[in-house]
Amino acid sequence: MTSSTPTTSFSASGEDAITQSIQVIPDTTADQLPAEEFDAFYEIERTSQEIVKGDYQRVALQFPDELLHDSVPIYRHLKGRIAELDSDSGSTTSRELYVLADTSCCVDEVAAQHVNADLVVHYGYACMTLTSRLPVIYVFGRKEIDVDKCITEFMNVFDQDHPVQDENAEQPKTTLLLRHDVAYTHAADALVNGLRQTLSKYSPPISVTYNPIPSTSQPASSTLKQTSTATTSKSIGHSSDQANQLANQVPPMDAVDSSSSQAEVDFQAFNTILYVGGESLGLTNLLMTNSTCDIYTYNPVTHKALHESTTGRTNKLLMRRYVAVQKAKDSDVFGILVGTLGVASYLPLISHIRRLLARKQKKSYTISVGKLNPAKLANFLEIECFVLVACPENSLIEDKEFLRPIVTPYELEVAMQAEQSWTGRYVLDFERLLANARYDEEQNETKKSKANGTEGGEAGEREDSGAESDPDQPVFSVVTGKYRHAKRYGGKSSDPLVIEGSSSLILRNQDSQLSKLPTDSAAGQFLQQRTYQGLEVRRGMDAPSVLEQGRSGIARGYQDDRSHQDFERSSNASG
Repeated sequence: MTSSTPTTSFSASGEDAITQSIQVIPDTTADQLPAEEFDAFYEIERTSQEIVKGDYQRVALQFPDELLHDSVPIYRHLKGRIAELDSDSGSTTSRELYVLADTSCCVDEVAAQHVNADLVVHYGYACMTLTSRLPVIYVFGRKEIDVDKCITEFMNVFDQDHPVQDENAEQPKTTLLLRHDVAYTHAADALVNGLRQTLSKYSPPISVTYNPIPSTSQPASSTLKQTSTATTSKSIGHSSDQANQLANQVPPMDAVDSSSSQAEVDFQAFNTILYVGGESLGLTNLLMTNSTCDIYTYNPVTHKALHESTTGRTNKLLMRRYVAVQKAKDSDVFGILVGTLGVASYLPLISHIRRLLARKQKKSYTISVGKLNPAKLANFLEIECFVLVACPENSLIEDKEFLRPIVTPYELEVAMQAEQSWTGRYVLDFERLLANARYDEEQNETKKSKANGTEGGEAGEREDSGAESDPDQPVFSVVTGKYRHAKRYGGKSSDPLVIEGSSSLILRNQDSQLSKLPTDSAAGQFLQQRTYQGLEVRRGMDAPSVLEQGRSGIARGYQDDRSHQDFERSSNASG
């Protein structure tokens, strides 16, 4: 007896995933502005002039989710103003604008290349990392800020930490570096002038250093020779020579150019930092990379100032990262996560990480990912630790929900040191990492060249090869408190004919020929250790069946399903 109820498909239609709503809080700052103020808020005039001046013909407008509702009016205003400028100059050039919906703080060069764009206009928050191929115009917006309130609240907290002492006693010299969220760039000059007037009353006067954030950016290939002009430094309270010297000592982290031509941060050049802005990844990176400085923050939304260095927040961040470094030290198989395709120097950095892991006889796999999530990375169970190559804003990942630890390239270098010594110095910039790596390689080559032909050189070579001479030597793990045996990949085998174990043999074909798995295949070794290795092959056990016509249709409703047949009958009957 058959049931009259039509059968249903096992799979859903996928409508829930398509109609799923994402909670986005739109930025309504410019919604109620008149047309003229709206154009000024999004810098329509400057953007149009830059496009016409550069003769860009295909322009990509990149918007985050919170500004996407303003993309249509911005598109229309830009289109109209560009047409007016072309008409005034007699140009007949056809210019096309395209809207990109991308929440990334980086410039999405890959999406821009899909429309063959020759320029990207980036709206909203930006990490200001140097691009590799396309020029960029940045439009940050103009968030409201009370400059006087900011200076007053900062001075209240600053004075509590620096009480007035004996005037005859020599006071330590203080230099203040001003940093801010890019949305407050329009108020930077007023902030600098106000801080100068207030801090000049101290004895000795406290100087203020500020590196202006540029509004345009050229790709790395065109700025290698112009790095000094890309980020002009302005110092108040210093002479021009001193200002130039400070500019070289203090490379701006918000600036467009973060190339290796700029020197490492000299923490003695300044000892106090004021950050204006709310909680963000930029603030976290600032705390991590300047742990030896006194950092003050002011939130323009809550109107509150805070001395971050006294909260212990930086130490907690560094301790959590140190735990990740120890886990990376205990790992033998690494996954290099490519989280960006637009930041300059990401390819040389990936090559450097591969060489570093190969020298330490570690196995590495390169994986291109978009948005990171625990489910996506959990598919790679053979990988013991991930190295994330992304912009500085997205390099620090809280890996509590992830199955494996995620470290930055700099943390990997610390973990791979023979004798770990971490002073708290932290580097997130690609160019600085590569510059340090090149310097270390040059120093090693110099030492080797001096030691060539000497007894000391032979002793050094024996010492370097000591770890390889005894692969069974256990390694102590700080995380587990136990000794472990490290796996080695890519080393030279003393006897290539010796097979390490029966798990290295696999059946190659039906002629019972054997094949040997590569000894440095971490994925192959992990597969042999798994209980479930896929569907059972049953080769030679079942007779081949007769070729038959398969089912047709889609997974949610094949043509031989009863519900589909009933639907066709009803359709034919109504027709």
